[in-house]
Amino acid sequence: MPEEHPMAHAERPLSLPARTLNDQDPAVAEVLAKAKAQTGMIPNMYARMANAPGLLETYLNGYNAFRSGSGFTPAEQETVLLTISRVNGCTYCVAAHSTLADMNKVPAEVTDAIRDGKPLPDARLDALSTFTAAMVEGRGLPTADQVDAFLAAGFAETDILQVVLAVSVKTISNYTNHLFHTPVDKMFADRAWQD
Repeated sequence: MPEEHPMAHAERPLSLPARTLNDQDPAVAEVLAKAKAQTGMIPNMYARMANAPGLLETYLNGYNAFRSGSGFTPAEQETVLLTISRVNGCTYCVAAHSTLADMNKVPAEVTDAIRDGKPLPDARLDALSTFTAAMVEGRGLPTADQVDAFLAAGFAETDILQVVLAVSVKTISNYTNHLFHTPVDKMFADRAWQD
């Protein structure tokens, strides 16, 4: 069961502005143009991450590597990303990945179970979510039993490394959103979530 977070945001948000495509800093404008080319928009999260262009660049590269090279199905990808965001208490990313899960036709009962920190109705996805949560909660130190259960569910050791990639990427976004109190974009608002 994921640890409960009494506060999903830093006590005081960072005062840095949301950056835009018209930014006078060429590094900021360039990374935001890349983000827009990939997603078709500049989400509130990206506009804030762009205050450190290398942060957004690293996030975009890692996120795309996970999406295109993890070998996980879209439902498995959303299970991993949503679980990490839930365990970290990131209201922005839980809303965003819930919306993306809906768009990828992940059954609502799976998404809602992850959001609520409950067992999933699909055994394979439940094993994936359970292991992912263990990786976050255990700071990358799963027990032998946790690894064995993950492998027994049909996953491979290389899948563990893909979970590490996802944890790395989501840590970047989850922590950034905690620090900025990033407002949820309108397109994700129907799946708003509070820890």
